[in-house]
Formats: sequence, C-alpha cells, structure tokens
Amino acid sequence: MKWALTLTIMSLILTMISLQEVYSQGNIQIFQTAKDTDKRLSAVKPGIWSDAYQPTEGEPSVFIDPAVTFEKFLGIGGAFTDAAAETFYQLSPDKQQKLLKLYFDPAEGIGYTLGRTNINSCDFSSDMYTYVKEGDKELKTFDVSHDKKYKIPFIKEALKITGGKLKLFASPWSPPAYMKDNNNMLQGGKLLPEYYDTWARYYVRFINEYAKNGINLWGISVQNEPMAKQTWESCIFTADEETDFIAKHLGPVLHKNKMKNIRLIAWDHNRDLLYQRASALLKNPAAAKYIWGIGFHWYEIWNGGRQYDNVQLVKNSFPKTNLLLTEACNYPFSWSTFDQWHWGENYGENMIEDFNNGAIGWTDWNLVLDEKGGPNHVNNFCFAPIHVKTGENSIHLMNSYYYIGHFSKFIRPEATRIAASSNRAQLLTTAFRNADGSRVVVIMNKSDEKFETNLFIEGKRTMVSMMPHSIVTCVVR
Repeated sequence: MKWALTLTIMSLILTMISLQEVYSQGNIQIFQTAKDTDKRLSAVKPGIWSDAYQPTEGEPSVFIDPAVTFEKFLGIGGAFTDAAAETFYQLSPDKQQKLLKLYFDPAEGIGYTLGRTNINSCDFSSDMYTYVKEGDKELKTFDVSHDKKYKIPFIKEALKITGGKLKLFASPWSPPAYMKDNNNMLQGGKLLPEYYDTWARYYVRFINEYAKNGINLWGISVQNEPMAKQTWESCIFTADEETDFIAKHLGPVLHKNKMKNIRLIAWDHNRDLLYQRASALLKNPAAAKYIWGIGFHWYEIWNGGRQYDNVQLVKNSFPKTNLLLTEACNYPFSWSTFDQWHWGENYGENMIEDFNNGAIGWTDWNLVLDEKGGPNHVNNFCFAPIHVKTGENSIHLMNSYYYIGHFSKFIRPEATRIAASSNRAQLLTTAFRNADGSRVVVIMNKSDEKFETNLFIEGKRTMVSMMPHSIVTCVVR
C-alpha cells in the first residue's frame, strides 16, 4: 500500500515537472482577452502536448498546417491624422511616451509597424487646409508648415520608437477647391481635367517635403473613398477616371520623378465595390503596371453586409496584386457605449476574415482621439482604440486595442500566412509563421459558451480554453 502511494506521488511529481518544462521551455505561450474578466492580452498557462491527428466526434477543434503557405505579411497599424496628433500633444510628456509605447513598442505595447496620414485636410482635422495658395497651378507656394506643428512631430516620435521601421502611406481626401468642378473641398465634386497633371505633381511635392522633414513615405493611395460624396473633404473618381488618372498622369509623374519605389494603392474604399474597381484597374495594362495594390475599407458592415468574399475574389482573380485594409473604425462615438464588447469583436472578426481572404496588412483609422471622439471639423465623431480625456491627462483603452494587439503584437512583418481551419462556425481562426520560425495562431470565440478546443499542429495536440466572447493568441516555437 505504501509502495503504491509512493508510486502515485512520484507520478504526480513527474507530471508537475513535465508541465513546468513545457511552460518554461516556451514551446507554446497563450495570451487571452475575455469579456467579463480582467484578462487583457494576459498570459495563461498552456496545456500539455500529446500525439494526435484526429479529434473525437463533436470536439471543437482548430487545425493548423504550416506546410501550406500563402501571402507574406506586411504589418498592422493606424492613422496619424491631424486629430490624433493634436490629441497626442494634449498629453503631458510622460503620457505621450506611454501612448507611443502602447502602440509601437512590441514588448511593452502591441508593436504597430504600419501607418497612414492625410494629404491636405480630412474630416479628422480641426480646420480645412491645403499646402498651396488659391489658384496656384504651378505649385510654387507649396508649403507643409501646417503639419509641422503636430502631425510631423508625432510621426517622427513614432519613427523613433520603431527604429525607423514604420511603413507610412499617405492619402488625399480632396484636391484644393480651385482644382474641382464644384469649387469646394467638401461634398464630393470631381477633379477638373486641366488639373490632372497639377494634382499628380502635388503628390510628388508632398512626398519630397515630408522627406525634407525626416519622413520617407512608403506609399500613397490615389484617393480616399472615391465613390463617396461626403459632407467633409471628398472627391469622386469613377473606375474609368481613376484608371485614366493613374495610367496617364499619376503613374508617369511618379516614375519621371524617380519614385518607382513609392507603392501606389488604388480604390481605398469599401469591400462592396472592391472587385468591380479592382477589375477595371487591373485589366488595364497601362494603369496596372503602376499599381502596387488595392486598398479597401470595412464600412459596408454598417449597411448590413460583411463582404469578405470580395477580398478573396480579387486575390484569386489577380493573385500578384497586394490587398491592404486601409481604414476601419467603430462609430458613432459615445462614452456610454465605450465598454461594449462588440467593438473589439468587430475588429477580431474583420481581421481574421480579411487575412484569410488574402489581405497582407491592416490599417486602423485614428490612433487616438479625445473625449468627444474628435477633434473633427464636421462633427463626424467616432471611436479609436485609445481615447484621451484631455482635461484629466488620462489615457483610456478600448477592448478593440487588445483585439488588434492579439494580431499586431505577435504576427510580425515578413511572416507567412499558413493554413488554418476550425470545425465550429463560432470559432474563427487564422495562423502565420514568423521569420524566426514561430507559429502564431489566433482563435476567437464569438459565442456565449465556455469550452475547450483542440489545437492540432504537425501531429501534436493541446487544449486551449475559450472563455465566452474571447480571443486568444497561441505562439508555438
């Protein structure tokens, strides 16, 4: 009897040692964010690996196959709008550094590597502005002094944190009013044909002026939301007009000015018309040769649809074209709904679906906004993953910050997407292999259920606990 008890104790000790070795060896780490808990990108203890290929009937399961590979990963980030920059400089210097680390430090934050900024003013600016004086067709008055107060310094602070590795692209919301048929930066309107070349040279001037100020742009998009007539800065380009502008004006002007390295992103609007616009642009050889990729937004989800299949259709039809989500945010802003869990789940679902359908990167909208969801000169207030109460010098993180972090912190640039699937509709998953060989598996549970799921990878199985309305990231080395 004593001998049997001794054997049992020894077995328990060996099991405990085995568990400790699995945990301390770091062959798998699990991080969790869950509703109605204090878990926010929190490390949780993983289970034991065992040999297994096949789940039992009915068991929730996620299957990863690293041998099947897809696109290279570009990165994840957010937008350096005027509103974000102005809000950033409302903080004290120590809080500014905290916010920078929250976004751009991969150890202390969520490791953003991608950014977007606006050319001329946008809705998330405190005022309307351009970089030239009225009627200046030759761009002799071009001056980015407006951006030197907040936006350029903010971007340069982020560049310091990332060691200069931040990929930044810029998008225009509208040309100056005198270049448009409605003589107004707001309410849509179109670029007048006699200003096509002037407007193309405008991008070149912007790129050069930012370079003079220590910011080398990685890319530009042609036009933010070219099919939307907005109460804020906007400009309409049909598919034929955008094709013509790229093929005969913007593309040649960039190349003439030795800017072949600037990635040109077309469309930059919702998924609903994504295939129609991509097809028109990419079937035209004169335009397609200048286009690095197709950008898209997510706002059709507020019109009753989540048209992820359009992303896949573009990828399947034009496999050499890069797909990049260029803008997304939750709205309308209200402190009373700040903590609602669905804000984060919007991000989790959209990011998983976009990556699985061929997107190589994901760019959120404003990096930070104030306690009103602005500043904004047209009262178009919305949420950002981080808000600042300017009167209190306080930083407030939404659950969307953590949901984004489950991807951006662990999936690093140059990772390769690998095959991932699940056997439950409420169990969303995507997976990548980083350049260092680590495999990153993101699993999201949208349901009210708590359950254990199998994680199968290369003939091994472990169990992952899924809390109700939760997201986990598993890093397997």
